[in-house]
Amino acid sequence: MDRIDKLLSSTGRWSRREVKDLVRQGRVLLDGRAVLRPEEKADPDQAVLTVDGAAVDCSPFVYVMLHKPAGLLSATGDKRQPTVVDLLPPELKKRGLFPVGRLDKDTTGLLLLTDNGPLAHDLLSPKKHVDKVYLAQVEGRVEVEDIRALAEGMVLGDGTVCLPAGLEPIGEGSSCLVTLREGKYHQVKRMLAARGKPVTALHRLSMGPLALDEGLKPGEWRFLTPQERANLLRLGDAT
Repeated sequence: MDRIDKLLSSTGRWSRREVKDLVRQGRVLLDGRAVLRPEEKADPDQAVLTVDGAAVDCSPFVYVMLHKPAGLLSATGDKRQPTVVDLLPPELKKRGLFPVGRLDKDTTGLLLLTDNGPLAHDLLSPKKHVDKVYLAQVEGRVEVEDIRALAEGMVLGDGTVCLPAGLEPIGEGSSCLVTLREGKYHQVKRMLAARGKPVTALHRLSMGPLALDEGLKPGEWRFLTPQERANLLRLGDAT
């Protein structure tokens, strides 16, 4: 149970002082009744809080699916270049959301942003075996030998050891699906380049049970659905 002023201010949309004014004006409802005191307590997972008739999600963590466009850094901030966080509204920026894993500046597709550190750790840990699936366009054509090399695990020229990965050619083989269980620096591009198949475009389709919403255009985002959120939380000990 948490104080209502704390719950509402934690969303980043209002300060505690502003919440007190909202309560005084009768604009905050808890399970359909007017909140009389900002220090009243509610269960953030069960209570229905509304402000001016609009429901407010007061869950302890926020989960956002973003269709990352090319040209943005997967970072929380940069003094010289725009980042994926710049696509979010001010109230979400205040929550301190961060991208789970990094997509290269020119890579597009699914990016999860959250303020749940333990979940992010679980999703990125090779020990959790969370598959990340990418659609890659390459120069040349993917061959059986390339599939075998990735499946066996590769050691790159600088000594980087890559876990076994999936490689599935599409059509004539200039497009392929790559499945990783880790996320080393530029890994997809480096592995395929080592096989003589430089990547010309890369797009992430999914991370574990979370798949990119085809209805999201590049640069658009939405909150995860309760089912998507539950599916992710089952992957680890994060709650």
